Amino acid sequence: MILDGKKISLEIQDEIAAEVLKIKSSGKKIPHLAAILVGNDGASETYVGAKVKACEKAGFHSSLFRMPAAITENELLNKIIELNNDPNIDGFIVQLPLPSHISSQKVIETISPEKDVDGFHPVNVGRMVLNLPSYLPATPFGIIQLMKRYNIETTGKSCVVIGRSQIVGTPMSILLARNSYPGNCTVTLAHSKTKNLNEICKSSDIIIAALGKPEFLNANMVKDGAVVIDVGITRVPAQNSKSGFKLLGDVKFDEVVEKCSFITPVPGGVGPMTIASLLMNTLKANRKEIY
Repeated sequence: MILDGKKISLEIQDEIAAEVLKIKSSGKKIPHLAAILVGNDGASETYVGAKVKACEKAGFHSSLFRMPAAITENELLNKIIELNNDPNIDGFIVQLPLPSHISSQKVIETISPEKDVDGFHPVNVGRMVLNLPSYLPATPFGIIQLMKRYNIETTGKSCVVIGRSQIVGTPMSILLARNSYPGNCTVTLAHSKTKNLNEICKSSDIIIAALGKPEFLNANMVKDGAVVIDVGITRVPAQNSKSGFKLLGDVKFDEVVEKCSFITPVPGGVGPMTIASLLMNTLKANRKEIY
């Protein structure tokens, strides 16, 4: 079965929009999500545009702050501090990647944990590890929601997460090992130094591919009936496409789909769920549910 992230994301946005109408009718503050976009990266423009559109659908206020690629690190940090102190904004994100002269880690640590709706701040990461209320990283949170909405069985299942990034792989492994649903998996966190990866994947009930290598996971690495979640999205040249490129995931979809019980497409799988998660975190921030 195809895990339709676009469909589920729209359902969540509709549910949030209904909540926002209740907030509005009660005279309370409408949720407000802001984004900082540095430079003119095409993919980042697309992502931020989708987030702004989702805010409109959900009835949120949204603000987009565009900064030149040549902005200094201090100037960006000062803008973040300004948003931290703005009572009108419930949560905000700084779209990654950033230009090489700016430290992403310094930027993440400058964002107030109370407004860190991307869930990247060390305080939120620490709270997640301790299973305390927190803003969960948007992509892993989205995957958890997708699995929940499709009633995918996770308890006692073996799971491999390929890729140990702080944004997806590492938090994903923590969430799936939690004593909750979805969770209670026996998790292997695989990476570039992992030996016998083919065998590990072949023996896993659930595979989360998040390494950023187009079509890395093939049918020979997947057992019959496995659940495959494809987090990767890479632009590759395509002569027959109007845009001149196409989007590929980390999974060889046409091969692997024949063996899976569930699989996410690219695009239309994990990506839309990331946006839905961002809105869910912003609604929590508006309600002061975490802090």
